[in-house]
Amino acid sequence: MKSRIMYIENKSGGLSGAGRVGRVTFSKTGATLYYQGKSFQSLKGYGFKANYFEVESGEHYWISGPKSNGQDRLYPTNAPLEIDEDVKMEYWTVIRGRAVST
Repeated sequence: MKSRIMYIENKSGGLSGAGRVGRVTFSKTGATLYYQGKSFQSLKGYGFKANYFEVESGEHYWISGPKSNGQDRLYPTNAPLEIDEDVKMEYWTVIRGRAVST
């Protein structure tokens, strides 16, 4: 399966939700995304400030590619951004273009 680092924000609680950066995988057709044991499908333009829904719960999410300037959230906030450990180095060096000391 193809994978990509993406920004994932839960929108079920309102305009700003818990957000994180992690690696998602795609189904063979690309119609379904998988992250942390959850399956996501597109709202096909019918979501309010969300573009995917979690198949099991129906909760809405904003899922997009991370930005090089770090402004990944749909709406700016001072809430901390969680970055999964397995993508942290790639996120900071490749996507954000920063040197990381180990």
